[in-house]
Amino acid sequence: MAVERKEPGDIATRMAAHLRRTSAQRREDGFKRESFTLPREKAREKAREIFAAFPKAAYMTEIESWRELDDGRIEFTMRRLPSAD
Repeated sequence: MAVERKEPGDIATRMAAHLRRTSAQRREDGFKRESFTLPREKAREKAREIFAAFPKAAYMTEIESWRELDDGRIEFTMRRLPSAD
């Protein structure tokens, strides 16, 4: 049995393939996503604005992911259904 070598190029190739697969899956789930990078207070305002425009009960709106950058800004992705039924 041969041992699989894990060279940096091999790892990068596998990761790129994984990202392509997961990106395709995310696009097919029916949700609309928007990403923002804003100062903390502006990020809060933007999230509140989106929740007001697209209520969670009707659009399943949520903050899908977020992180604080080194400079204190917040990078976040909002997810919602494109229309209510």
